[in-house]
Amino acid sequence: MNYQGYVIAAYAIFVLAILWDWLAPKLQISRARREAKLRLRRDAARKGEVRS
Repeated sequence: MNYQGYVIAAYAIFVLAILWDWLAPKLQISRARREAKLRLRRDAARKGEVRS
């Protein structure tokens, strides 16, 4: 029996899972920073302040 295809697929799935575990928190932090920045801009606009 030849298990080469199975082993390659298993390693590929493992690498994809590791990459996702590395990338997902970075995306989440980036999204949270962007939302916080937009929230600060909205709050400043409500108060009549100009912020860039």
